[in-house]
Amino acid sequence: MSITSRTPRQPMPEPAPPPAAAPEPAAPAPARPPRLAAVDLLRLVAALAVASFHYLGTSSAAYWGEAPDDFTHHLHRMSMYGWLGVEAFFLISGFVICMSAWGRTPGQFAVSRLARLYPTYWAALALVVLCFAVTLRNVDDLKETVAPRVIAANLTMAPGAMHVPLLDGVAWTLWVEGRFYLIMAVVLAFGFTYHRMLGFCTTWLGVSALTVETNNRLLYGIAMPGYSGLFVAGIALYLMYRFGQNLLLWMLLAVSWFFQLSMLYGRTSAHGIDDSSTQHTSWLISTALLTGFLALLMLATLGPLAKLQWRWLVTAGALTYPFYLVHHAIGVPVGKELSAHVSALGPYPTVLITLVAMLVLARLMNVYVENPFGRIMRRELAKGLNPPKARAEAAAAAAGKGG
Repeated sequence: MSITSRTPRQPMPEPAPPPAAAPEPAAPAPARPPRLAAVDLLRLVAALAVASFHYLGTSSAAYWGEAPDDFTHHLHRMSMYGWLGVEAFFLISGFVICMSAWGRTPGQFAVSRLARLYPTYWAALALVVLCFAVTLRNVDDLKETVAPRVIAANLTMAPGAMHVPLLDGVAWTLWVEGRFYLIMAVVLAFGFTYHRMLGFCTTWLGVSALTVETNNRLLYGIAMPGYSGLFVAGIALYLMYRFGQNLLLWMLLAVSWFFQLSMLYGRTSAHGIDDSSTQHTSWLISTALLTGFLALLMLATLGPLAKLQWRWLVTAGALTYPFYLVHHAIGVPVGKELSAHVSALGPYPTVLITLVAMLVLARLMNVYVENPFGRIMRRELAKGLNPPKARAEAAAAAAGKGG
């Protein structure tokens, strides 16, 4: 039977009204989709790319005592493109979020995202505030940086929306992800189907193009034309993964990708080293690198890499989120302190020690925060979707209609 075929519904006798005390059954939890271990590895690769940009892709000598271009010219030139790891995250997110949300209710989807993101984010934020308290010598700077209002706004994961400085500089991407989740939740309220997702993706790309044409600020905030092509491309890949490849899906992938590459020009221009530098990132190189990552994701989802089930790939992928949160806000101050107090190490060992330290910290956060507290939050949030009093009220209402 085709996965999209439907058996005609037979007429059924009208059921007797349930007794008033009968609880309303909760929606069954969807079956866990198969784990694509190679995708987990690609997530970590994207995070390491972003870290390379922050550690070695800038022209500043403040981090390691020397400018990266002076002590590692070739790595510096490559790391200038590490910011593309953010684009890679959004591409993967389109695929993974569509896969994880399929078959869920909006409430179940919200619970899974909240439990996945917030415990680790709050732990990282606490560590960042502690890091500021240790490294900021000026009391006035410290009071301004970690003012209660700033902390409160950052705890929401959307401080940028409130025009409040970010305590963790990379957290701006979480608000982009959050808006994507909200969009997907709205579609999910109507139910995910093959045709509905096709219509949604086509509409999103059309609205994104209209947003660029009209330069409408409100639409920019909703449609996110700078990243929508990445999310849609990821969704198109998932539709291929779930329903099989066809020309229509390949057209959707191609159009979304061409749109994204055109939008990538502005992002590339914004990631020049600095105004006084002769080093500039190339749109052609950025296009080639990002398209290469798309090819790797296709191999990891539609190709032979999808069969990989090595456990270490999943373990490596689990480091991605905590590492991404701490590598810059905590890693850079750690690197500065090492450079200032253990200058005999030199820049290379300092970079390596900082990187390894952040990976170890990420592993500790995954084991002692993300896994246990994520499970607790998921369980407790799920209870709030259908509490006993709400079930009793629904049962009473159903009994009243039946009478």
